[in-house]
Amino acid sequence: MKQVTLRVEGMSCGHCVKAIEGVLKELGASGKVDLAGKTVEVTYDEGKLQLEAIKEAIEDQGYDVV
Repeated sequence: MKQVTLRVEGMSCGHCVKAIEGVLKELGASGKVDLAGKTVEVTYDEGKLQLEAIKEAIEDQGYDVV
């Protein structure tokens, strides 16, 4: 399993946390959102999922991965 921390702009509330963690779960990854730090710590299987797909899924929820 690979772990990466992404900087994500636009998160501000519990709904944001649920949206991001939910979409990661749908992809087969797990994530821990830090609203104050504006980061998402993602754990995923590199053999099944690419980092670019994770970034796109978060951006599709309306957030900016920087």
